[in-house]
Amino acid sequence: MAFSDGSAPPPEWAVGPSPSLDDLRALLEGGGDPVTTGSPGSSGGAWTPPGGDDAREEGSGEVRGGPRGRGARSRGRRAEGRGGRAGSRPADPEADPRTRGSEPDPHDWARQIVLRQLTAAPRSRHQLEDVLRRKDCPDDVAAAVLDRMEEVGLVDDDAYAGMLVRSQQAGRGLARRALRQELRRKGVDDDTAAAALAQVDPHDEEDRARALVAKKMRTMHGLEPHVQTRRLAGMLARKGYDAEMTMRLVREAVREAPEHRRD
Repeated sequence: MAFSDGSAPPPEWAVGPSPSLDDLRALLEGGGDPVTTGSPGSSGGAWTPPGGDDAREEGSGEVRGGPRGRGARSRGRRAEGRGGRAGSRPADPEADPRTRGSEPDPHDWARQIVLRQLTAAPRSRHQLEDVLRRKDCPDDVAAAVLDRMEEVGLVDDDAYAGMLVRSQQAGRGLARRALRQELRRKGVDDDTAAAALAQVDPHDEEDRARALVAKKMRTMHGLEPHVQTRRLAGMLARKGYDAEMTMRLVREAVREAPEHRRD
């Protein structure tokens, strides 16, 4: 058969037999010629653009190594930086005399702690021992430093107990029983506490209790006598006054109150 231009087709021996449909399907499924089977518009398989997998990922917005990948790495580095800044900084070894320099002096370190404590407020020896123990100071070092402080008069439980008794009497109106408990709580031994409490004058203690009752009575005007009695007795008991003195002073104050006097 001649073509439309009048030329004759080549003989079959020159072009070979035409491939069947099954042959074409097998060729496509098996990969075949990359030029033929990989071109757009072919009937089998997905077309692979120039550049292979990287180009395909670029087209889908998932290019590895592209701008989006670099941004993710940058954000990761920034997150690590923020995490590092948010964490607590390691302690400076130079801030602790025990680790400053090559040969720290634990006695000098303990001495500095004691002096800072005494500068803030008077302390008993027991209180200073507790502070040094919380700072992990060795017991032998603490004992040596506090012994030396006692020798020079910077640590003096006798003076501390006397000062505490006077201040608690004047500021809170405490009696001897409450003062003894306060001294024990501060770590003062019983003998030192007894010597300090022996300086309390019983007459001054009663005058102080009477003043406390008079002050409290001015805030309870118009209440029933039994209510006033109960509140006054509770107040003096909490401050450490003995029961005999408490009831005597309370009955006297309630009886002499103007609203309870008979005309």
